[in-house]
Amino acid sequence: MKSLAELEAIRQKTLSRINLRKEDESEAIRVVVGMATCGIAAGARPVMLAFMDEISKRNLSHATVSQTGCIGMCRLEPMVDVYLPGKEKVTYVHMTPEKVGRVVAEHIVNGRVVEEYTIGATEDK
Repeated sequence: MKSLAELEAIRQKTLSRINLRKEDESEAIRVVVGMATCGIAAGARPVMLAFMDEISKRNLSHATVSQTGCIGMCRLEPMVDVYLPGKEKVTYVHMTPEKVGRVVAEHIVNGRVVEEYTIGATEDK
C-alpha cells in the first residue's frame, strides 16, 4: 500500500494531466479521440497520449483531451475531432502520434487547419 503522501502525489500528477472543465467553456478547446475497438486497433491510444503530452508541454490549460466511442467510419481510424470556440468541428483521419505535433502547433495554437490530414482531403481522393 502506498503512503498518503505518495497517493496525494499520484492524485496531483493525474489531475495535472487531466484538464478539468473550466468555468468558461466557451473559450475551451476540445480534442476528442475515437476510442472504440476499431480506433484502438488502428492506434488511437498512442494518438490520444501524444495529444495529452503535446498539450501539456505547451501549457494549453484551456484545452481538453477526451475520448468517445465509435464514430462510424472504421476505415478512417484513428479519428480525432478538434473543436475550437466559434469554429466548425474539424475531423482528422488516419492520425498518428507523429502528426499530432503539427495539428497542435498549426490548428490548435495558430488556428490553421492541417487540410491534408482532414476527412475532406481523404474523401476527395
